[in-house]
Amino acid sequence: MSQGSLYTLASFYGSRSKDVFRVAAHSVTISFSNISQKMDSFFTFCFYTCFDQTMLLLADSGTELESLPKDLAAAIESGRIPGSVIARFLELQRSAVMRWLMQFAGFRERLLADDLFLAKLAMECGVGVYTKTAAEYERRRENFFNELEVVCADVVMAIIADFMLVYLPARTVSLRPPLALTAGGISKFFHNCPDNAFQIAISGTSYSLLQRLGAIARNGAKLFAVAKGAVDKTSEGEVETVPIVSTSVAYGVYMAVSANLRYQVVAGVIEQRFLEPMLHQHKLALSAMCFAVRTGNTFLGSLLWVDYACLIGIQKSN
Repeated sequence: MSQGSLYTLASFYGSRSKDVFRVAAHSVTISFSNISQKMDSFFTFCFYTCFDQTMLLLADSGTELESLPKDLAAAIESGRIPGSVIARFLELQRSAVMRWLMQFAGFRERLLADDLFLAKLAMECGVGVYTKTAAEYERRRENFFNELEVVCADVVMAIIADFMLVYLPARTVSLRPPLALTAGGISKFFHNCPDNAFQIAISGTSYSLLQRLGAIARNGAKLFAVAKGAVDKTSEGEVETVPIVSTSVAYGVYMAVSANLRYQVVAGVIEQRFLEPMLHQHKLALSAMCFAVRTGNTFLGSLLWVDYACLIGIQKSN
């Protein structure tokens, strides 16, 4: 098909009450125009840029470009955002909770890439609270309520760790503006890396193998810092039983390598490349499958941590 040419539809179902019908894809928009009763089955196949698509969607919804968040508006003007992303943005704006979260750049980038991101965050934190509380009770038994402050501190740190495990490796729609020309080469490299090493790039963007490896390294460094801080906090008062320094470093390495890779694979491969294409029209089933996969991943992670801790000698095996 070529731009501006005229084609005939074998079967066409439309509405005479509308003058124009649009079917938006990542790179193409098809406009159907009822020119006359004799030409109902003809249409023109037109190519539009990402900017054209987004502006058409905004115009249809009555949304002004100036009313959008500055980073999103700038990305639209630069032609980096396809119409599918704007359609999701307009849909999310209907919810008061989502509209509030979309004020924050990090949540905005993640929700535009995955409308179930908030549900997945709740899944991980919910499972984390349950398992951590159960573990604390098993360890402390009759002293559980006497040491409730310590238990609460441990659970809070577990929630923070679970939050970061979902938040950092989550796939995103990058809205970050380019860095200044004076920025260093390393800063520019990591700035252009995706947040998830395995995520599918949106239309008009692409990531090299080196950039995808950079995503793993960057998230690994962040998770190492989170894990080290969590162990340092939760080990206070237990110096006689917990080797704080070695445990802190070991857990940081475990989070940077094992947890980092597992959560990136879950978000960028299992969910985006397998589950979502099969269940994109069945949100409830998709949510249930994501919950099952993430619960299984959490259980696997617990087993791997115990084996790793015993292997390097910071825990004793029975």
